[in-house]
Amino acid sequence: MSLSPADGAAYWLRWQVLVCGALIALPTVAAAALLPRLRSSAPPLRAADLWVPCWARLHPGWLLAYRAVALAAAVALLARLVVARGITVFYFYTQWTFLLVTIYFAFATAISAHGCLVYSRKSLRKADESRGLLNADVENRDVSNSVSGERKTDETNMMMSYYEQIVNERRAGFWGRCMEIIYQTSAGATMLTDVTYWGLLVPFFYRDKFGLALFTDGMHSLNAVFLLIDTLLNNMPFPWYRMSFFVFWSCAYVTFQWVLHACGGVSWWPYPFLDLSSSGAPLWYLGMAIAHVPCFFLYWLIVKAKHTYFQRMFPHAYVRAT
Repeated sequence: MSLSPADGAAYWLRWQVLVCGALIALPTVAAAALLPRLRSSAPPLRAADLWVPCWARLHPGWLLAYRAVALAAAVALLARLVVARGITVFYFYTQWTFLLVTIYFAFATAISAHGCLVYSRKSLRKADESRGLLNADVENRDVSNSVSGERKTDETNMMMSYYEQIVNERRAGFWGRCMEIIYQTSAGATMLTDVTYWGLLVPFFYRDKFGLALFTDGMHSLNAVFLLIDTLLNNMPFPWYRMSFFVFWSCAYVTFQWVLHACGGVSWWPYPFLDLSSSGAPLWYLGMAIAHVPCFFLYWLIVKAKHTYFQRMFPHAYVRAT
């Protein structure tokens, strides 16, 4: 007999609920236990890694500009969806993930703006020091061509020397670490969202069953596009142990759905594989839990390939985060 959450205790006392609950709780406990041990062995995050591009001759203002544009586009798309469909769009994991991506770009834009301010101040001080040295050279030796060449070289290498100095920069603060965690959680969640949507829901289920519109479908592509472009530009590390936060994020979403259904807030499941009424529900939950590993490591491999190949192809232009 098929049951629904509206049937009350009979639905939640089925054996499938206990097994699926274990599949949610065990990864969460494992991630919480392993995270402190793995994090202690990782190098500290530098504040400059959050806003300095990985391209030595690219001014940080370009990364700031991209992040501001991405933030504006994400906010506009999300606002349009909420206005059209209401707050119930946040029943879906897609909108949870897109909101997280939007929050990341809000953090990234603010921190990049602060970083550019710091960079401009240091650049002005370096320029003043350079002008002082050049003026002293003019007084000591009347070789205008040499002075002009030194000035040009100094302006060209100013950004390069700054990148060399960031090794000794202070560590990132609380908000910087939050930005890094949100970035890495968004990366894994975006991969899971897009792979599930385009690889499972679209081929095997009718889209009109979910009431998705064209701009909703676009969220399943734009979220990855926004993050991948930022990854190509930024200098942020991507340690594999940050998958723990990705696990926390997905488990929080499933817990939210369970609480919502248990309290009678909604009677339908946004995704058919979350429904606990079938005997195959534990297999669906197990499959989705396992899918977190390749989805996160797919993005990790993208970052790894970026470091490996860009460093070989552009040895003088590419700067890798330590």
